[in-house]
Amino acid sequence: MSPQFAVAGRISRPVAEVYEAVVDPNQLSQYFATGGAKGRLEVGASVSWDFADHPGVFPVEVIEAVLNERIVLRWDADQGHSTATMTFEALDDGRTLVTIEESGWPDDEAGRSASYGNCEGWTQMLCSAKAWVEHGINLRDGYYR
Repeated sequence: MSPQFAVAGRISRPVAEVYEAVVDPNQLSQYFATGGAKGRLEVGASVSWDFADHPGVFPVEVIEAVLNERIVLRWDADQGHSTATMTFEALDDGRTLVTIEESGWPDDEAGRSASYGNCEGWTQMLCSAKAWVEHGINLRDGYYR
């Protein structure tokens, strides 16, 4: 079975606000793509993300984007194509549950290693999104440099 994972977290803001913080490149650049995000996450778009901790621009293809519900992304990972699916669920208490699932690596040591790195990255993204959307704090600022 090829490597795959899912991470999830709750952000104490309405789903529309959380979704916008992910699709808006200006906000995404503040807490995740700290080297800069270019392009809004909309169906058919090819956007780019750059990370201070892993220099180099990553082209990202937006496969699907359903307002306030779901975003599906694909890119060339270190070990092949990778697909990430983000779901946004409005909870009864006003919070948003964000789940990120990723798959697509080969079932070998290099594929598993690449998947572990991305799992770590998506976990950091969720933690950083929570701090940004709830408090305007960039947790990644200075983290890697």
